[in-house]
This record gives sequence, structure tokens and C-alpha cells, in this order.
Amino acid sequence: MSISVTPRVALVTGTSSGIGEAVVRHFCRLGHQVLAVDFNPAGREVAEEAGASFFQADLTDGDACRAAVAEAIKRFGRVDILVNNAGIQHVAPVEEFPETKWRQIIDLMLTAPFLLSQAAWPSMRESGWGRIINIASVHAQVASPGKSAYISAKHGMIGLTKTAALEGGSQGITANAICPAYVKTPLVDNQIADQAKLHGMQEQEVIEQIMLKNAAVKRLIEPDEVAELVAYLASDSAGAVTGASWNIDLGWTAQ
Repeated sequence: MSISVTPRVALVTGTSSGIGEAVVRHFCRLGHQVLAVDFNPAGREVAEEAGASFFQADLTDGDACRAAVAEAIKRFGRVDILVNNAGIQHVAPVEEFPETKWRQIIDLMLTAPFLLSQAAWPSMRESGWGRIINIASVHAQVASPGKSAYISAKHGMIGLTKTAALEGGSQGITANAICPAYVKTPLVDNQIADQAKLHGMQEQEVIEQIMLKNAAVKRLIEPDEVAELVAYLASDSAGAVTGASWNIDLGWTAQ
């Protein structure tokens, strides 16, 4: 995919590993100035190695979301690109799902992207150029047992993306969502163990019979594959692309 890249200022969340780390590294290679935001202090080493700056924040706290955007503007003068990637997972049946985990997941994976978008919006509007990229999931389109909070947050993220696209179009701001199936990340590694426990299966059986059951391409996705799509949507070349949900799901939703 050929893209036109102008160096920009990017804020990326959930960057200590997985998709977020891959996005940070890819953006730095493209010449963007990047603020990597993560709750895990280990994210600092990842960011510095990639050539990014690091900001530690608990994004379930609204003030921390606003502080992250303020930090990016303080360091770099503006925010051009926002990648909402931070996420966690908890697997349990609806009747057993802890309220505290429900609230934590919704706060981190739906409320935080809203608050970060809201805080970055004035900078993007002033520049007349902005890219909001929400890392949703194939579970923004379909459901699976045991993931009520995660799936609710990801479905909500699609609605947020569409609304932001409609409101931002006249101001040069686009908003898109990326919907991957299972990606080789620590989050997915943890899910394998949780799903094995939930279903009484071996971990390899979880990969084959649950994670890849509906996939036409029988493998997990590499984080760099998602980062490449993020880079396109964050580029000048994607100015006409907004309000869309981009499936990178191994053919899961083709059925």
C-alpha cells in the first residue's frame, strides 16, 4: 500500500507491548513525533528504544486522559493523530462477571477513547487536520461467550467512531476503526489461558477450535500487520476515508 506521509504528532495508548508497541515503532520509523501512553512503567523502555516519549497514565481516570493530551501538546505543540489502543480482558459468564471488572473495561476501552478524542479535538480542529484511529476488534462486529464487557466496549467504539467521523469531516478530522481478529499479543496469550479454563479445554484446542474456528486464514495476526493499516489511516493518503470499520480478521466476518 503506497501512502503519503508528512511528519505528524501522534498520541498512542496501550504501548508497552502488542499492537500499541508495533504502532509506536512504525510511527517513529515514519518520522512522526510520538507520545506513548501506558499504565505499565515498562512502556518507558519500549518508547525510548523506539525513539518516542513516554507518559504513564491510568486511562480509567478522566483527568489522566486529559493530562496525556496536555502532555503531548506541551512537548510537541499539538496532536495530529490519536490511536486509541489500550485494552484489557476478563473472561467470565454474564451471571458471574464482576461489576468492578465491567466498569474498569468500559472506562478504559470506551470512556477513555471518548475523553482522549474530546481533549485532542481542539488541536486537530485548529490545524484543520486530524486522524482518530480506534483499535476495535472483530468483537466489535460479532460476539463470543464470556466477554460481555469487552464486546460491549468494542461495539460502542464503532458508534463513537461513526459519530466522530460525521462531526469531524468539515473540520479536516477523520475517524476510523480497525477490527482485528486474534493478534499475537500478551493480551491474547492471557485469553488463551482464560478460555481454556472457561471451556475445560487445552490451550492448543482453544487456538484451533475457538480462536481460529471461524477464520479462513488459519493463523494469528502479527502486530505489525495492524500497525501498517494504522499508518495508512493516519496518512495524508487516507483523507477521504472516514467512519469506516476496517476488518483485518482472517476472513472471520466473511461468513
